[in-house]
Amino acid sequence: MRLLTLATALAATTIAAGTAAAGPVLDEIKADDSLICLVNPNSPGFSVPDSQGVFQGFNTDFCRMAAAAILGDAEKADIRGIGFSDSMKTLVARGAHMASRSITATGTRDADAGMAFVATTFYDGQGFMVPASLGVSSAAELNGATVCAEDGSTTLLNIADWFSDREMSYRVENIADKTARLEAFFSGKCDVYASDVSALNSDRLLADDPDAFTILPEVISAEPLTLVTQPDQALESAVFWALQVMLNADRFGITSENIESVRADLDAQPQSVQRLFADDGATADMATKLGLPQDWAYQVIRQVGSYSEVFERHLGAGTPFNITRAETQNASADHGGLMYAYPIR
Repeated sequence: MRLLTLATALAATTIAAGTAAAGPVLDEIKADDSLICLVNPNSPGFSVPDSQGVFQGFNTDFCRMAAAAILGDAEKADIRGIGFSDSMKTLVARGAHMASRSITATGTRDADAGMAFVATTFYDGQGFMVPASLGVSSAAELNGATVCAEDGSTTLLNIADWFSDREMSYRVENIADKTARLEAFFSGKCDVYASDVSALNSDRLLADDPDAFTILPEVISAEPLTLVTQPDQALESAVFWALQVMLNADRFGITSENIESVRADLDAQPQSVQRLFADDGATADMATKLGLPQDWAYQVIRQVGSYSEVFERHLGAGTPFNITRAETQNASADHGGLMYAYPIR
């Protein structure tokens, strides 16, 4: 009887686990054959519409990553530009499935039952940009400055902490609309523009003369910029592990350019690579449990690429940003950075 009871309990647990993998939001995405993903409406390098009105950039590629993993087609990501505060309100109101728009994961935000912070795609920190004509070389010289900042962002709290800790005075121009905020700064209404350093580098390019503005050396906060979804265990798992596929591909030098040749000769590949892309590998087993296409991992790399590929495409040496990934916190853990590939096995 004890054995029968135990067997029954185990069977019930197995059924429950299988049921837990299903999620109403993931089911909605598959039923609609479309994944709604929110991005910044105008952030060069991260998300900006091209001449056809299609959003391109580092953040937008993670929208496409999710669509490739869940729907088998990166182009089924319905990418929409939206302001910062509105993006979180839209997620809570179930008006979108996820956001990839440089939202910092914080304790109070993560505690909100309407949002799930899933995976960090870019480690950043807050900084300051000033007109070169101001003659300032350090944030320590900003006593009495007027600072343009974004309404509803962590920027306002970081500014308050930083100036207060140094007993420096300041005044904030709290402007929600990005276009209006940048116009206020570029026109001289504010002495300082405060935002994440990645955003400062991006927004500087929107000035008529980018060389007229300088980003100060101080980084005053930690800003883990994270993919956010509606709360749904299945959706969260799909997004998290799709990013892990991109990071694991990095470890083995696998990109959208060579994935076909890798798959064509899988027997010659390391076991870890076989687990990623074999028809009977770990990702195929995950597909069954998560309700994803059997070749979801292959589609992520074929259609979007590895993490380093996406980074170089939008932010690397061949771009106006000229960022060397290995010199940032976004380097792989193997090279001293914070990007750590979880094992897929």
